[in-house]
Amino acid sequence: MATTYSQAQGYSRDHMRSRRETIERLDRLSQIMDTAIAVPGTNIRFGADAIIGLVPGIGDGVSTAIAAWIVYEAHRLGVPRRVLLRMIGNVAIDGLAGSVPVLGDLFDVAFRANRRNVRILREHFGLEVPVTPR
Repeated sequence: MATTYSQAQGYSRDHMRSRRETIERLDRLSQIMDTAIAVPGTNIRFGADAIIGLVPGIGDGVSTAIAAWIVYEAHRLGVPRRVLLRMIGNVAIDGLAGSVPVLGDLFDVAFRANRRNVRILREHFGLEVPVTPR
C-alpha cells in the first residue's frame, strides 16, 4: 500500500478523513452563504450573505462572524500563517466593502469571500476543487 505525503507527515487516515469532512462541511456552508440562490434566467447567484447583509446594523456583523468562523476552522486544521492571512484578507475586504449600503451588498454577490476561502483550503490540502456556480 502506498504512503501518501500526508501520511508521511504523520497524519493518519482517520485524521485525513476528519479534515476532508470538515472541509466538506465548510464548503456546504460557503455555498449557503454565497451561491445558494440563482436568479432565474441569469447566471447570477447569491446566498444568505447578501440577504443577511441587508439587515441594518447587525447584518454585516453576522455575515463577517460566519466568515471568520470558516477562518477559525482553517486554523484548527493547521494551515500555515500565510494561508490564514490570505483568508483573513478576503474576510476583511468583504466586511469593509459589505458595510457600504446597497453597493456593499452587490459587492458581496460578486466577491464571495466564503467560496474563495474554501477554495484556498482545498488547494492548500491538495483536495479536488469542485466546479462551482459562477
